[in-house]
Amino acid sequence: MLNKYFRTIVGTFILLSIVLTVYINHNWIWFTVFIGLNLIQSAFTKWCLLETILIKVFKLKN
Repeated sequence: MLNKYFRTIVGTFILLSIVLTVYINHNWIWFTVFIGLNLIQSAFTKWCLLETILIKVFKLKN
């Protein structure tokens, strides 16, 4: 269940950042870069802020 929420939110953020980059301002691309770096960081450290938030909000278990 956690994986479903996580993938949906991250995918939405990436698509949103691309739309903002194309239609609003090219500096929104840094939001996409931030998301990518966060995913890489979480792969190495096994910690992700979004995962922690989702667990607390939805009272889910790892």
